[in-house]
Amino acid sequence: MNTRYILLATASAATLLAGGQAMAQTQASATEVEEFIVTGTRAANRTVLDTAAPVDVISAAELSQLGVTEVNQALSVSLPSFNFPRPGLADGTDTIRPATLRGLSPDQTLVLVNSKRRHSASLVNLNGTIGRGASSVDLNTIPSAMVSSIEVLRDGASAQYGSDAIAGVLNLRLREANSGGGVTATYGARVTTVKTLVASPPAGANWTVADKAKYDRTDGETINLSGWIGLPLGESGFLTLAAEYLDQNKTIRTAPDWRQQYALVGGAFDPREASFDRYNAWFGEPDVKQYSLFANAGYDVSDTTSLYGWASYQNREALSAGFFRRSLDDRNIVSIYPDGFLPLINPTVEDFSVAGGAKSKLGSWDTDISLVYGSNEMDFVIRDTLNRSIGPSSKTVFNAGGFEYNQLVLNVSGVRTYDVGLASPLNVAAGLEWRKEGYEIHAGEPDSYRNGGALLNGAPTPSGAQVFPGFRPSNEVDQDRTSVGLYLDLEANVTDELLMSAAVRAESYSDFGETVTGKFAARYDFTENFALRGSIQNGFRAPSLQQQFFSTTSTNFINGVPFDITTFPATDPVAAALGAKPLDAEKSVNYAIGAVFRLGRVNLTIDAYRIDIEDRIVLSENLTQANVRAYLVSQGFVAVGGGRFFINGVDTETQGVDIIANFKQDTEAMGTFAFTLGANFNSTDVTKVPATAQLAALNPAPVLFDRVNVLTFEKGSPESKFTGSVDWTLDKFGATVRATRYGEVLSPGTTAALDLTLKAKVVVDLEGRWNVTDKVRVSVGADNVFDEYPTGSPPILNTTSNTPFSNYAPFGRSGRYLYGRVAYTW
Repeated sequence: MNTRYILLATASAATLLAGGQAMAQTQASATEVEEFIVTGTRAANRTVLDTAAPVDVISAAELSQLGVTEVNQALSVSLPSFNFPRPGLADGTDTIRPATLRGLSPDQTLVLVNSKRRHSASLVNLNGTIGRGASSVDLNTIPSAMVSSIEVLRDGASAQYGSDAIAGVLNLRLREANSGGGVTATYGARVTTVKTLVASPPAGANWTVADKAKYDRTDGETINLSGWIGLPLGESGFLTLAAEYLDQNKTIRTAPDWRQQYALVGGAFDPREASFDRYNAWFGEPDVKQYSLFANAGYDVSDTTSLYGWASYQNREALSAGFFRRSLDDRNIVSIYPDGFLPLINPTVEDFSVAGGAKSKLGSWDTDISLVYGSNEMDFVIRDTLNRSIGPSSKTVFNAGGFEYNQLVLNVSGVRTYDVGLASPLNVAAGLEWRKEGYEIHAGEPDSYRNGGALLNGAPTPSGAQVFPGFRPSNEVDQDRTSVGLYLDLEANVTDELLMSAAVRAESYSDFGETVTGKFAARYDFTENFALRGSIQNGFRAPSLQQQFFSTTSTNFINGVPFDITTFPATDPVAAALGAKPLDAEKSVNYAIGAVFRLGRVNLTIDAYRIDIEDRIVLSENLTQANVRAYLVSQGFVAVGGGRFFINGVDTETQGVDIIANFKQDTEAMGTFAFTLGANFNSTDVTKVPATAQLAALNPAPVLFDRVNVLTFEKGSPESKFTGSVDWTLDKFGATVRATRYGEVLSPGTTAALDLTLKAKVVVDLEGRWNVTDKVRVSVGADNVFDEYPTGSPPILNTTSNTPFSNYAPFGRSGRYLYGRVAYTW
């Protein structure tokens, strides 16, 4: 472990512990009630502070104390090692945004719902954002009203749960109620002052540049309506229903575009330049309209048997933008768009899941059998655009096709205890998981991808709808795979002080083969107030079907010759000619050691970790160099201009420290104060990048994974993050103050001269609450109350004026959000 992190952790822990001791001395000796957890352990009656690995619990109350009630957003401000950047101008990633745990990839964290594997989104992130090349679970498909708590295991767990659990596990526990309910209405808007760095107009311009780098804006108006109700199901069951509606308007965070917009008229600037609206782009939050439905049910058939199940559906329609095309742009057709055009991406997401299961007592075994199905489909309509190759008759709206991912999971498990003479019974868990996954791409309408043959100055023009060419029939796939996993999990107190656990899991995949993972963890309680814990394990992440089979093609003209530029599956003959091989699993080794302190009501945990990953799957650079094209011609691929593909081969070392402290202060006159403090120090080093013999033989040899992507892994997430919150209640009143400090982040450029360091920033959230009656609560608040923005991009990095802030900003770039909320419960 890096000495720097140990020193930082020690200093931070000492400060927190000293403050906690002082606080504890003033408190009553009453014991807080701790909730039992189910994540990271299969033993009964374990609490957060009793485990051999760090587990955090985010309550439903914490989810409700934010203006932006996204699950990812709540986790970001609650957990120092969880980050949720909010990229823009990134195609479908604007709609399904990735999140990261401990600076690793979004698909290296496993997501469970009621301890069952959740299906991922069908989208694979392709653009220059955090999580490039990954497909992750869309947590925002689950209405927050249905969530009773979220358990976050900050430790590798492949041996316990299978693929993807390299960084950790998120387990969303659903609300279970047979009575009661509530409805909530929230309205909010961004009320902000935007400050950007602005380029100058061209020399001799006939329009005046005022100080428009700074401007006030109110936008992003959002209406959120949600509710839940608990109903009895017979005499011994429950049915909990939840629904949510979201209507979010876009935000615009662009710099004024002082570039020349129109072709010269008689050698002079067009008079329209003086009146043109220079805020011509759209960079910010997307327009979103979505509704979500969720049902969760359980029924006790007898004292030894119970049935359970849930079903969910969400429809989301989003609208985000591409880069603005000026009137004089060769890509424009002036007869269609005399003032230029802003192409819009309009994806529709349909997400569905259904689950059913039974728990029963069979002899000494507690058994659980379940079947869970989930699917996520994303279809694209491209608006306010054109296909330049068709000419003036081009349509302006195109159906561009889309993709779907589905997953069916069967789980059979059993848990029992054996008395083997240890300090506690030996807890034994064993199980089987069978999984079938499917992935499809379907083509768009022909005009969305075809070349119509129209010329520009005698030369052919690119094919397809601008900003997002449609999927072609040649891109269509319909693939599936199956996997079977077996696991054994043991846990017991060897002595009153020593807890030990071990797990082993073997899995077989129909595509890439077999893998075996194991985990060993231990905890020693020196006193009731102090314990040490640690673990060592190996893990894996299977290549996703999206990474194996995603394909899209566009036609580019190079010196007047058409070439197809494609994102190839790794098994495609062209990719194979460039050195691609069928994807294999990523492999990891995780090490962790931590300490747990209890001082009255003061709890403090410090956990250091190291995660070494081999053969990470990444998306290569776009290989379109002249020598690559010549090599492909020599291999018989005459019309192929190159492309990119997914490849194993990046090795990384990640290390860091998590610190979490919480305590309460009860006062007679001023009410109750609950304090939570947290810190994360995290660093990743890339120790190997991929290469192929075929490309290495070319001169010059193309780079498969360039400095931008290397630095994104190493510097694209904060190396430090601090969180602190105070929750206050007094009779009918309450308030929450939350502060998050994001450390420096590097927004990398193609050369060091184009790197941009995003300075550390502190974002403060504030909410006040008044319980008008026992059933009615009114809340008002502000997320980012001081209207902080990330470091602005200089004009050299924002030549279009469309992107004045980097997508690497860890808290987005939307500014202050003011909101009011009314909640009624019964």
